[in-house]
Amino acid sequence: MRRRLAIVYVLGTLFLGGIIGSPTIARSSSASRQEAATSKTCDRECLNGFVDRYLDAVVAHDPSRLPVTKFVKVTENGQKLALGDGFWRSATARGTYKFYVDDPQAGQVGFEGTMQEAGQPVIVAVRLKIENQEISEIETIVARGQMAASGAQNLEKLGSPRHAFLEDIPPAERVSRLDLIKTANKYFSGMQQDDGKGDYSFFADDCDRLENGMKTTNNLAPMPGLTASGTPRPAPSPKYDPTAKPTMYSAGWSCRDQFQSGLLHFVTRIRDRRYPIIDQERGIVFSFVFFDHSAGDTRNFQTPDGRAISAGPTTPFTWEIAEIFKVRKGQLHEIEAVLNQVPYGMGSGWSGWEESRSDQPQW
Repeated sequence: MRRRLAIVYVLGTLFLGGIIGSPTIARSSSASRQEAATSKTCDRECLNGFVDRYLDAVVAHDPSRLPVTKFVKVTENGQKLALGDGFWRSATARGTYKFYVDDPQAGQVGFEGTMQEAGQPVIVAVRLKIENQEISEIETIVARGQMAASGAQNLEKLGSPRHAFLEDIPPAERVSRLDLIKTANKYFSGMQQDDGKGDYSFFADDCDRLENGMKTTNNLAPMPGLTASGTPRPAPSPKYDPTAKPTMYSAGWSCRDQFQSGLLHFVTRIRDRRYPIIDQERGIVFSFVFFDHSAGDTRNFQTPDGRAISAGPTTPFTWEIAEIFKVRKGQLHEIEAVLNQVPYGMGSGWSGWEESRSDQPQW
């Protein structure tokens, strides 16, 4: 009997020891995994380095320079391509304008900059997703053509992103990722079929916007060319004046005045709203969207003062856009966008059919 009791005691001790010891093993294993994950986290310098490696590889036409995952996904101007195809074949040099937007928490980085393609200036927007020190997603928009070429030259003259974009938000003023997205999304919701009667308090007084390198707000430079009478075109009005009965919004107006004019109504739908890159420290939101212009009857609308207007494109088309917002205290201060004209209704290649049709934000 004593012998049996001794055996039971020993077995029980071993069994309990195993139970008690197993959490220690689990914790040790969990700690090891966490340390491994931490060692592979990509900070700002790391994320920017991946962008530089990507652009250098594109110019060299050599995808083997990039560490990519086995199933890396690549799109260019909304089309799914094989790594090394498309712009990889035609890019000839990097430009001097470089704007990085880092999101270490999501392991993603955005970039806007100038490049050369077949010897011509272009503007590119890039999104990379980094997983375990490898690139798993590559999304690129290339803005080409005469206007983009002029805009690329403007960006290079500018030299670097506007200072406000690079300023850190004081820790006490920082808000959640969701709050940053909500503020940026007000811009798209306010523009879609704009009637000029919304609440546009999300615009700061100093809000300014660049589109494909061109200043499209607060731009009081005289328009190039001559009027029908042969005289120089006048400089745009600095403020929306309904008594002047304008029929198109002006690049000379502020961000808020352009919306209050109601003259952006012809943007019929802003859809597939994705917000993949959020920099909370700097209050920056890097978004991807599509602006649909349906033409036809959607060109006919009323201004806030009751005037009947027909404005906007006469045939349907869509802008594919990468848009960057500087948000501070719930307001938009700086906006910068890369636009590429695409077939009407085209999708991004990153959303399902329902999301690509929807004007609701993808959180």
